[in-house]
Amino acid sequence: MALVPPGRSDEREEVAIMRIETGAGRPFSVHDLDGSPEDGRRYELVDGELMVSALPGWPHQAAVVELASQLHIACTAEYRVLPAPFAVRPDPFTELRPDVLVARHDDLTLRNLPTAPVLAVEVVSASSRIKDSTLKKAVYARLGARFFWLVDPDLEEPSITAWELVGGSGYQRIARAREDEVFEVQQPFPVKLTPADLVAGLRP
Repeated sequence: MALVPPGRSDEREEVAIMRIETGAGRPFSVHDLDGSPEDGRRYELVDGELMVSALPGWPHQAAVVELASQLHIACTAEYRVLPAPFAVRPDPFTELRPDVLVARHDDLTLRNLPTAPVLAVEVVSASSRIKDSTLKKAVYARLGARFFWLVDPDLEEPSITAWELVGGSGYQRIARAREDEVFEVQQPFPVKLTPADLVAGLRP
């Protein structure tokens, strides 16, 4: 089995479906990911289809580091906070790597999270916005992740939006903040911050 990347490596190609050479017309499995190239891209699976994300930029990484740090400080003993890359592997044909996740300590293995995270956070870029806000959000809801956050590290108007799973099938928005507005939630543990905090290091 071999992974054959697209001809373009342009970051504008944020997500591409890779051509899979398996010798058979079967779905791609999480075990096949062991052969993914060490090229800095993020390889994820949804129902046996491979998604590949390009290297993230500075705003994305700054927001991930700052948010993971603040969540780690606020985290209670029951939970653990992990930034990407750490695999969520709920079944043999699905593997997601949220930018930041919160999981129960007892659910984690040393290699991956074999069930849905309590909280999954995706930090968007211009070309990943649709994927993160629709496809990934829907997959996390289906898996049963109780909370989903979307972070936009835009320098002019950074924002954080939070949803909670309602009825086991769909998300309901519970919080949204822009720029210097206070983003505050109580679950899975109390967190209070502003979107501007997440991009403060990008400014002189």
